[in-house]
Amino acid sequence: MASRVSSKGKGKTGKGSRDSDGGGGYGKCVKEWTTWAMKKAKVVTHYGFIPLIIVIGMNSEPKPTLSQLLSPV
Repeated sequence: MASRVSSKGKGKTGKGSRDSDGGGGYGKCVKEWTTWAMKKAKVVTHYGFIPLIIVIGMNSEPKPTLSQLLSPV
């Protein structure tokens, strides 16, 4: 039965583990903020692209009407 008892354990129980709750907060915070920012940027891009193109088109020379901008011809 002595072969089953081991002083070394697998996992994050060691004293030198950096992934414990004590010191890994900054990297996790940056990762969460980056994920949040990318999700918001995706939504803004999704809903803002076509209106941006319309506004740019209406401010160009010669000044087209909205119906001319939206027509496929």
